[in-house]
Amino acid sequence: MDIVGSLALTLAVIGGILSAEGRLVRTDRRLARVERKLDLLMKHLDLREEHPRMDEVAALVREGKKIHAIKVYRESTGAGLREAKEAVDRLG
Repeated sequence: MDIVGSLALTLAVIGGILSAEGRLVRTDRRLARVERKLDLLMKHLDLREEHPRMDEVAALVREGKKIHAIKVYRESTGAGLREAKEAVDRLG
């Protein structure tokens, strides 16, 4: 393969990557909008999301096992580290 062909292939791959990244960014934005709308609906209907292990998380906080409480919260909710830490901090 000559240099021109290699360059063309490289540019095509880079273009494909940038295109995919752009789609992911747009998808993330759309998902965030949907989540905000769902949160507003749940608040309007006075609904709360129930997490099955919240009693366990609260007990761990009372025992001073904050790191373990964060881990259990993340496992039960699928939350990220920051979200889980903030939730556990609110309990403590």
